[in-house]
Amino acid sequence: MDKKTTIQLLSVGLVKFLFISILIVGVSIVSIPNSPNPAGALNKMPAISKITNSPSLIEEYDYADAEYRLSSIGGKKAERLLHPIVIQAAIRHQVDPALVKAMIMAESGYNTRAISKKGAKGLMQLMPATAQELGVEDAFNPKQNISGGVRYFKQLVTQFDGDVELALAAYNAGSRNVRHYQGIPPFKATRFYIKKVFKYYEIYKDQMMGGMDRA
Repeated sequence: MDKKTTIQLLSVGLVKFLFISILIVGVSIVSIPNSPNPAGALNKMPAISKITNSPSLIEEYDYADAEYRLSSIGGKKAERLLHPIVIQAAIRHQVDPALVKAMIMAESGYNTRAISKKGAKGLMQLMPATAQELGVEDAFNPKQNISGGVRYFKQLVTQFDGDVELALAAYNAGSRNVRHYQGIPPFKATRFYIKKVFKYYEIYKDQMMGGMDRA
């Protein structure tokens, strides 16, 4: 993979979308190039404008009610209900919301009760030890899981100097393996995971930009 190639994850249009999303979140519960090869399509991730961190810009959301309704559903319905939680976590931790959605889709397919063979749980597939370190008491709680997963991913982005590919590799295979191989580990599962996230990222980015244009 060409790690030198970078894109701007947050254009002026995306920042505009974030403001629109924040405004509608109280009233609405609401691709990487077409080539399957995402080599270097995401690398350096700039920060979201600090203006969007203002709590006053984020509408209150009935998380308890949403968690109850999300306890046994997945797919598109869960995705719509989770939209406000994703936006809030993305703004708080300065991560592109389209990328957060892509990670959730790649990790669990928006299955709030997903459990992997290795014991990773919930929407962003947090391992028990990682969840505990992040203060996530209930990995099946959508708000806690997404907030913890996005926070952990941002830590990895920072750890690897803004390189999103390496951060995704570390999220999937662990930071130790990324450091050991001095790059993306030669694991088929990890390389496939990165490609899958990139594919979903482009889809969600296009959807979000389309929604912004319609607004």
